[in-house]
Amino acid sequence: MNDFHIRQIWDYSYDDYDSSGQFQSDVQRRASHAILDCKTGRLGCNLSICEDCGHTQIHNNSCRNRNCPNCQAVKKEIWVDKRRSEVIDTPYFHVVFTLPHELNALLYCNQKLLYSLFHKCCARTLLELSADKKFLGATPGIIQVLHTWNQELDYHVHMHCIISGGGLTPAGQIRRSKDHFFIPVFVLRDKFKGKFLFHLEQLYRNGQLCFSSSCGELRNSYSWNEFRNRLYEKDWCPYVKETFNGFGNALEYLGRYTHKVAISNSRILSVTESDVTFRARGRKQDEPSREITLDHQEFIRRFLMHVLPQGFQKIRYYGFLSNRMKSENLELIFRLQGHQRFRQRYTGMSIPELLKSVWNVDICVCPACGGHSMRPAGRTYVLRC
Repeated sequence: MNDFHIRQIWDYSYDDYDSSGQFQSDVQRRASHAILDCKTGRLGCNLSICEDCGHTQIHNNSCRNRNCPNCQAVKKEIWVDKRRSEVIDTPYFHVVFTLPHELNALLYCNQKLLYSLFHKCCARTLLELSADKKFLGATPGIIQVLHTWNQELDYHVHMHCIISGGGLTPAGQIRRSKDHFFIPVFVLRDKFKGKFLFHLEQLYRNGQLCFSSSCGELRNSYSWNEFRNRLYEKDWCPYVKETFNGFGNALEYLGRYTHKVAISNSRILSVTESDVTFRARGRKQDEPSREITLDHQEFIRRFLMHVLPQGFQKIRYYGFLSNRMKSENLELIFRLQGHQRFRQRYTGMSIPELLKSVWNVDICVCPACGGHSMRPAGRTYVLRC
């Protein structure tokens, strides 16, 4: 139990939270039940038996829910390995776009619509500016990952973008940037803000936005115009977080973000019957980490805010990595480069082989006799109380 702090909180208090009248979507309820059931035996278990000494081990099944912090490590390693073979010989840059907090209430009640708009505006901003010969004059590869939280688990909608500092020109040639980011940040800022607010206005005029009680006054066109004008006046500040000149390490770095959930078990310091204390980074780069204590009800509420709508793809690919033309584009780039620098390492590996390769954990070793003879029993059982 001590290894699964998130589940402890749900075990203590989710029933009370569920009966308190707090609104939960179907996908939030499913995420909560997945966390409650993960690795408890309620989702079944697999048996391994040592062929030498007969020792038996029970492995409780995980829930595999994308919001469960216990279930992301293997998925992340497989994802990073697949992306490794798509890295080209250029610098890579990490760009972060953040939406103003004034939009939070509107974003939360229009999640699928406005998160998708956010993805599109980030990508179109990067692609249009990259196509300009003043900056790059080519189509780069872009991977975008949506996050909706900050270190305190508050609602903070932002986009992590890894963009290649090179790409394909319209003539089918490779053009490479210098080792510093090729688009001025103020140009990036103005282009992105203009795009997002233009399309937001179109959604409003077409009656496609929903308004909760927290932003209900925006139904009034006068209030909406004032709200929109304040957003135009505000300084939207994207920034370049990292620059990578070691090619493949950009994807290792992005792996920190792709399968992250709002909080990991490793950040949770203690759980009592009523409270949870977790670690957060300092507010500024050089400040020490902080400890934050919340009661269970507030912790669950904040965590569930970051459960994405059903079917929403938080990781998306653009430019020469767009799904429709990715294979053809990469084949051309590698031919022009004369080589493919990185290959997938884990293709065709079984889960035991992957665990051994990545974490040096050998589940085929018998804990009783030390022999390499633990084998799956070939059946899945459901534990009944």
